[in-house]
Amino acid sequence: MATKKKQRKTEDENREFKVEWTELFAFIQNSNGLPTCLICQEKLAHNKKSNLERHFTTKHASFGSKYPAGDARKKAVEELQKSQQKSSSVFNYWVQSSNNVNIASFIVSQEIAKRGKPYTDGEYIKSCFINASEELFRDFKNKAEILNKIKELPLSAKTVKDRTVKMSSNITNQQIEDLKLVSALSIAVDESCDINDTAQVSLFVRFISSTGPKEELLGLLPLKGQTRGEDIANAVIECMEKHHIPLDKIVSISTDGAKSMTGVRKCFVSILTEKINHEILVYHCIIHQEALCAQTFPEEICNVMELVIKIVNTIVAKALYHRQFKEFLVEMESEYADLLLHNKVRWLSRGNVLKRFASLLLEIKAFLLEKGVDYPELTDDQWIQKFYFMVDVTSHLNNLNRKLQEKGNTIFSMLEEVISFENKLSLFAQDFERETLIHFPSLLKHRQENNSVIDIYYFKTAILNMREAFLRRFQEFRNSMATLAFVKKPLSADVTELNFSLFNIDIGAFEMQLLELKNKELWSSKFERLNADLEKLEKNKCDFSSQHKWSALKDLEKEDMIIFNTWNSIPDSYDQLKKLAFAVLSLFGSTYSCEQSFSSMNLIKSTLRNRFINENLESCLKLKTTTYKPDLSKLSKEMQGHCSH
Repeated sequence: MATKKKQRKTEDENREFKVEWTELFAFIQNSNGLPTCLICQEKLAHNKKSNLERHFTTKHASFGSKYPAGDARKKAVEELQKSQQKSSSVFNYWVQSSNNVNIASFIVSQEIAKRGKPYTDGEYIKSCFINASEELFRDFKNKAEILNKIKELPLSAKTVKDRTVKMSSNITNQQIEDLKLVSALSIAVDESCDINDTAQVSLFVRFISSTGPKEELLGLLPLKGQTRGEDIANAVIECMEKHHIPLDKIVSISTDGAKSMTGVRKCFVSILTEKINHEILVYHCIIHQEALCAQTFPEEICNVMELVIKIVNTIVAKALYHRQFKEFLVEMESEYADLLLHNKVRWLSRGNVLKRFASLLLEIKAFLLEKGVDYPELTDDQWIQKFYFMVDVTSHLNNLNRKLQEKGNTIFSMLEEVISFENKLSLFAQDFERETLIHFPSLLKHRQENNSVIDIYYFKTAILNMREAFLRRFQEFRNSMATLAFVKKPLSADVTELNFSLFNIDIGAFEMQLLELKNKELWSSKFERLNADLEKLEKNKCDFSSQHKWSALKDLEKEDMIIFNTWNSIPDSYDQLKKLAFAVLSLFGSTYSCEQSFSSMNLIKSTLRNRFINENLESCLKLKTTTYKPDLSKLSKEMQGHCSH
């Protein structure tokens, strides 16, 4: 039986396009290395001279006879090449121009989402842009071209919505890629209702990426039915599994301490910890605990706050009273132009309301007297004492709360602030015992102006009760204090006091590496400089706060980033030390990020936008809270440009 002859493959012959074929047959080489006819734009499959010659003689015989081989054909082919290059240039310009328009559209959509504005603002922004450009580019020769570009911007409500979803998806992909590389992460979980009473679970993750600490919204999870612990746990587990994030990477959970989160049976924490194959840290939000400690006032002092709210509502609730009161404040040349309304959801609200009320107390008394509204407590010295005591105490509590809310705080720094405040409470008690009232300026001023006899024992007891409440709480943080301090003070760390069970640390290697670190000045000096940098940061914080330079305060480098940069500069031969340091840096101290996301959620999904579906709500919220930047060039290239409609 004859053997079958093996067929020859032209791609195996490594044929190349010859330059002389351009002049002979009017062909050029395209971007794929294959011949393309300049006359009819037809592409041939192989670089084979006979194929090019056959195409030219059969399909373009008239061109060959009109321009015989030689100078005539050379000039004709050159003209065809110029025409081809011009067409290609126009096409490339169109593609680039379309890409630029798309990127500009993405940028505007991103700004709309970050500010929680409606999608319909896209057309409004475009209209403003066009009208402003009429004057801004009046003297430009290419004004018409500029205006046409602006008019091409696709910014309809649907377009803005679609771009927001695409950018959110791109950011989620970036988050997932970074989460795949980390060995430890922490989650913070809280639940609240939106404007439609739909229960929403805010799930934040904290981890250490190659660029530093990240605190990101992984998902806003709607609960369709009940809000039991198992419902919250199922939603969180489903979200983690959807993004292929192993639950065993979780080393810490922070919650608001609600029963559904940390109750005895079937709570969120217990269900989730059953799914994790190692011990984890469970923290009750340190700011929530501080707020609970602040609620230990005696009932009589709590009644003071209730009466203040009642008086404020008496003035503000009636439109006529409110207008007249504001005019009265202008006539009296008062420091403030209006009262503040109390909001239980906002942690700083109580202190701010009391402080404003105290500043306008004389004006309030005069106004109520003029209106014939009688509140005898406003002239009762005992009530006034309790009121000023509460003004001063809530002022101290607000200062603590602001420090705990600062971005970039480590858990150890937050715990230090709490312990410092506990010691301040002892000092406040001594202040009453000495009857100096140095730390209670409002109460001291009242005593001096009215010659009042202060009930020292009553107020001292209230302070000591609050201190006891502080001492009873924060135990989960106190128990891990040595481990939490390691990131800032590794040189003074005692291995026997550190908790390694959570982080899969090789203790033997850790001890050897720590000993080397302490004895090598090159590396130990870095942590001496770290302390100096942290001291400088704290000094700047105090200076800017006292000067009310809030913008400058926000622009300061964050504490956790300074610590990360120090540890990141240590070589990987100290891998066990870095593993513990980065794991501790990834821990949440509070659920403040979740609380902030709910404020943003209520801004985005308002009474005017109450039909907002959850996918769009999550997309807007992610763009508003993330530190990642969407890859706009990639997103733009993935889609076809189109003009506005």
